[in-house]
Amino acid sequence: MSERKNLATCKPSEFLKQTARVRKSVEKWLDKTRIMEIRSRKVEGLETVPENAGEDEAYEIRKRNAEKITAQQKKNFNDILTAAMEECPDETLELLALICFIEPENVDDYSVAYYLNNLTDIISDKDVLGFFTSLAQLGQTDIFSA
Repeated sequence: MSERKNLATCKPSEFLKQTARVRKSVEKWLDKTRIMEIRSRKVEGLETVPENAGEDEAYEIRKRNAEKITAQQKKNFNDILTAAMEECPDETLELLALICFIEPENVDDYSVAYYLNNLTDIISDKDVLGFFTSLAQLGQTDIFSA
């Protein structure tokens, strides 16, 4: 198998064009998996610490709240994995293929290890990760509203 190629290892002349393809795939993937909806699920039943609560009572309330938050985070994470791997595996594989400069129809021509190693390359590269984080932050602002 040839040397790994991905968004962290590609030539600058390839980066933006492939990133545009990845962006379109991510939009489709996010829509289909509903990951943003899952991530935004709020914890229900959080208790407010009364102003007159003693130190022990306040501690217990905070502890119960922390347990509820942790449980919701675990549920959200498991639901995201279910959506990505069980409900939408084709879209997830398409995205993995594109970040590795592989045409989605050729996804099975490479090993799982190949994709995992490429994914590690990308999420370990602070510059690529910073680029995508900046794009995500821009997308959450109304900088582009008319």
